Amino acid sequence: MKKAIIWIIAILITIASAIYQRKTGPTYPKEMEIELQDQSIQFTLPRSNDSDKECRIEIPVNDTTLNGSLHFKRFPVNEDFNKVQFTHSENKLIAYLPTQPPAGKLEYYVSLYTNDEIKSTEHVIIRFKGSVPAWALIPHILFIFAAMLISNVAGLFAGFKIKEHVFYGNLALVLLLLGGMTFGPIVQLYAFGEAWTGIPFGWDLTDNKTLIAFVFWLVAVIANRKNPKYRYTLVASIILFVIFIIPHSLFGSELDYTTGEVVTGIITYIF
Repeated sequence: MKKAIIWIIAILITIASAIYQRKTGPTYPKEMEIELQDQSIQFTLPRSNDSDKECRIEIPVNDTTLNGSLHFKRFPVNEDFNKVQFTHSENKLIAYLPTQPPAGKLEYYVSLYTNDEIKSTEHVIIRFKGSVPAWALIPHILFIFAAMLISNVAGLFAGFKIKEHVFYGNLALVLLLLGGMTFGPIVQLYAFGEAWTGIPFGWDLTDNKTLIAFVFWLVAVIANRKNPKYRYTLVASIILFVIFIIPHSLFGSELDYTTGEVVTGIITYIF
């Protein structure tokens, strides 16, 4: 009964942390709301897009007297904003951001207006990426989330002093090796042309936090081989949990438009 409860708690923790990461992650669509002419206009602005296609911006509107413009420039290049007018189509305002090379970013914002009123959104950063094949992306996601789940199980087993924590700790390490250290670099290679931009080559947050989690679990597994200690498993699971809820891609690959090289940058909002 205790083990069943632990599994339920571990599953809930994993789901909750995944939702939190998605809500706070800097590459997920940004929710927007503009009050204009006594209307509340709600829409999302994308912050990630494949490099092989333009990024479509859609704003649902029913009022044909309401128009909009899309303003964008390369980020973090010091240049003037380009301006594109939205067009009306099927009760939507539609405009497109031009495609960029993998790891290239644009800073952009939207302005909506009528004859006598105009409102603009905050500035948003969008990063473009290469297309990642499903055979690499799906295992990466599945193994990473499985590693998080099993790590939570191992940590809770250790907290309740259940000996199977060693088995689940070993399994967590294998899943992390597959999801984070094997398929992770493959995904990044397809997306940004660089397999590893963490230590010692750079400060990519996703790579480095994966490396830290892997090292802690590796130490815990080795330490538990001959003389298992609950604390090793507990510490490793806590470290992975803390690392997992750090927003994905916060410090990630960024194209330097001057040199054409992929470097480490920060994805954030510009107010």
